[in-house]
Amino acid sequence: MNVVQAVLSGGLIGGLYALMAVGLSLTWGMLRVISVMHFALILIGGYLALQLNSSWGLDPLLSIVVTVPALFLLGAGVQWAYDTFRLTEFNSLLVSFGLLIVVIQIATNIWTADFLGMESNRYAVGSIHLGRLVLPATTLLAFAFAVVLIVGAHLVLMRTFLGRAMRAFSQDRAVAAAFGIHDRTLAFLIAGVAGASAAVAGTIFVLGNHIAPTVPYNWFGTVFAVVILGGIGNLMGTLWAGIGVGVLSGLVATVWSPSAEPLVLFLAIALALVLRPQGLFARSRVT
Repeated sequence: MNVVQAVLSGGLIGGLYALMAVGLSLTWGMLRVISVMHFALILIGGYLALQLNSSWGLDPLLSIVVTVPALFLLGAGVQWAYDTFRLTEFNSLLVSFGLLIVVIQIATNIWTADFLGMESNRYAVGSIHLGRLVLPATTLLAFAFAVVLIVGAHLVLMRTFLGRAMRAFSQDRAVAAAFGIHDRTLAFLIAGVAGASAAVAGTIFVLGNHIAPTVPYNWFGTVFAVVILGGIGNLMGTLWAGIGVGVLSGLVATVWSPSAEPLVLFLAIALALVLRPQGLFARSRVT
């Protein structure tokens, strides 16, 4: 029964991993930027949800109405800076890491370095019981949001004119621009969508966890694992990889030891890079 609970809980938590990873996968796969700043956007989304809840008593999920547009604009603004200075893929990693450190320091100055949690959070105490199995409301919400947002984005990419333009843009930006696609506008739109996904991920994270300015460092390994295993730019692959990483982490923690999770996870990444360098679920660069 413990194993079943671990698999079920891990799969649901994997929804949160997928939410955190999908924006990074999108910008890396389509815009060719490795924006570690994405972790800062998740952090900002979490803190804004926390602030709106504590100051105005706003329901955490309703705070998305405020945080999603705000981080959409911030994400697009960061991409504008990348485009303006014509950063290469590797340089974007270095610059965005510096921006992440700046955001962490600003968050420390505003909200202190202490771990903070929501004072009024009805979601943290809710759960569904299936016999001896317990499904916390926070992980159910994370999984539901991940499925709805990622499947929805995948359908837009595959079945709309805008999606076709994005896929053409991801294959060759210069050629897409030559055929009349407004490449800079599309780049800002993609980065804005990634920022909006970070707002949702940050909000869902603070529903079930305490937050501190340094928590993005804890996300690095798991989120990059999901992006790599799912295939860079592969939205549905990100969802499946998030669930897989969650299940794997839950099983290792239950059967072996929680301290062994990073070891097993990075071994899985190493094997994936050797056997399937394009990602376990990837069929093309952006699908």
